[in-house]
Amino acid sequence: MTQTTEAAAAAVPQTPSPRKPRIHRAWFVAAVTFVTIIGAAAFRSLPGLLIDPLHQDFGWSRGTISAAVSINLALYGLTAPFAAALMDRFGIRRVVAVALTVIAVGSGLTVWMTAAWQLMLCWGLLVGLGSGSMALAFAATVTNRWFTERRGLVTGILTAASASGQLIFLPVLSWMVEEHDWRPAAVTVALAALAVVPFVWLLLRDHPADVGLKPYGAKEFVPKPDPVPGAARRAVTVLFQAARTGPFWLLAGTFAICGASTNGLIQTHFVPAAHDAHMPVQAAASLLAVIGVFDVVGTIASGWFTDRFDARRLLAMYYALRGVSLLFLPMLLAPSVHPPMLFFIVFYGLDWVATVPPTVALCREQYGEDSAIVFGWVLASHQVGAALVAFLGGVARDVFGSYDMVWYFSGALCAAAALMALVIRRRQTPVPAVAAVA
Repeated sequence: MTQTTEAAAAAVPQTPSPRKPRIHRAWFVAAVTFVTIIGAAAFRSLPGLLIDPLHQDFGWSRGTISAAVSINLALYGLTAPFAAALMDRFGIRRVVAVALTVIAVGSGLTVWMTAAWQLMLCWGLLVGLGSGSMALAFAATVTNRWFTERRGLVTGILTAASASGQLIFLPVLSWMVEEHDWRPAAVTVALAALAVVPFVWLLLRDHPADVGLKPYGAKEFVPKPDPVPGAARRAVTVLFQAARTGPFWLLAGTFAICGASTNGLIQTHFVPAAHDAHMPVQAAASLLAVIGVFDVVGTIASGWFTDRFDARRLLAMYYALRGVSLLFLPMLLAPSVHPPMLFFIVFYGLDWVATVPPTVALCREQYGEDSAIVFGWVLASHQVGAALVAFLGGVARDVFGSYDMVWYFSGALCAAAALMALVIRRRQTPVPAVAAVA
């Protein structure tokens, strides 16, 4: 009887004990992307710290120095859609590695410059082109390829990487500029960009199919698409197709105002404006670093909200609150840091690039497979807006002797952006992808 029972038990197939699920490779790719963007973000911490030192060293006007920053910001945006198309053609890893190298070369060459045109060539052209290839279109491409679920959250995390880079490098760079001159700071930026290249080349992968995986959250295996030739033509073709739709112009317009009120205004001119109010440079730079701390929190939270709420209403709320805060800034600038200024810094940090996850989500909703390239063009408008305000802010400071008019004007623009976000129409069926251009 016992032997019969044992034999019957052996005949019954045993249910394997469940194994603890492994972490999906997509999260490791996202981590490498995060670190890569942090390394590349070092150069974005420097322009606002260079305006006064370059003005003192070379006698260049603030408008001239701001023009170089303006070129950098404009190319940062205009390069992004072509970089997204190049990633489809040559792969993410190759494009990002070359971009980081170009950033390092451009930043390193500035230590030997003697004329303003060299600043525009090195910092404006080279660093602008390299950084454009490392723009948020890079994060959008990684998110679209590796994730089906949690896209809003991942977009928020990767967007926050720029703020984390600012947090890490800004206090160090401001100390270098104050204590040792601006040249060691430029060299530090070059070395930081170069240090990330090996991580990109060894650890980053272009597509889940490269390692035999499905995208995170996908129910079916997604084969790796063939390389798409004609990257430049495809980027332009996608632009012409998207430009025939109303949501593109509304997204581009709101994001241009986003760039004007962040990169162009606060990141470029906050430190010199605070210095005008007799605040020490290191104190002002530290406040920008605090913005970076809360930007991480705000952007990740915005990604979480974007997965759950209407992206249009989120955008409207973000822009409205940002506009109100800018109207109060001229009254808050003072020789020392005080509680109302800290409240502004925390508030502005939470809202800094919280606009990115809902903007990416709306691009994905409207334009489907072409959304990364469309977002690249929307990002181009972001940087054009940033470039205009970076330049005009410097000119306004030369003409009026203060930045007050710039703060008020930017606040009014943010109110307009809030209204524009609310009139974007929802689309349930995305437009078809542009066919590959031979």
